[in-house]
Amino acid sequence: MGAGKTTVGALLAERLGWHFVDSDRVVEARTGMTVAEVFARQGETAFRELEAAAVRDAGSEERLVLALGGGALEKAETRAFVASLADSLIVFLEAPLETMIARCAGHENAPVRPVLADRTRLGERWSQRLPWYRQAHLTVETGQLSPQAVAERILERLDAEARGRHAAEPLADCSHRKSGVIA
Repeated sequence: MGAGKTTVGALLAERLGWHFVDSDRVVEARTGMTVAEVFARQGETAFRELEAAAVRDAGSEERLVLALGGGALEKAETRAFVASLADSLIVFLEAPLETMIARCAGHENAPVRPVLADRTRLGERWSQRLPWYRQAHLTVETGQLSPQAVAERILERLDAEARGRHAAEPLADCSHRKSGVIA
């Protein structure tokens, strides 16, 4: 939340010529409710089930950049599914918690984020989630970078991998990667 997953994911997908999916937007489209409304009406457990289904369904696509919701990895099923995605680059966009909160609170038209209501619990949840995020293939510190610079760092990693496999492989091809997950 507030690390830049949606913005960076869309930029990255555009640069690669891939499809972009945000798991929160999939849940909203399927339910006809905002994430905040799902939390309020059905509870977080129901939301995580819907989110897990959205991730599973999207994760079968190739040439996809998938942005996970901030708490998606709390669910063991989602963690296991993401870990099983062969030929995918899992990226953790990291920023200080205070920076992410400020980003979320600083946007007039930003979506309501239910977890922001309890700042103490938010800090605890961040600490609990961090070990799962740290298992990503690549961590990019986003606190001081523009979304474009973050996307560029990810592209540089993909380019380095492509050069390691096939010296002449163009970056946008990335044929050795089927998808990318941004957590």
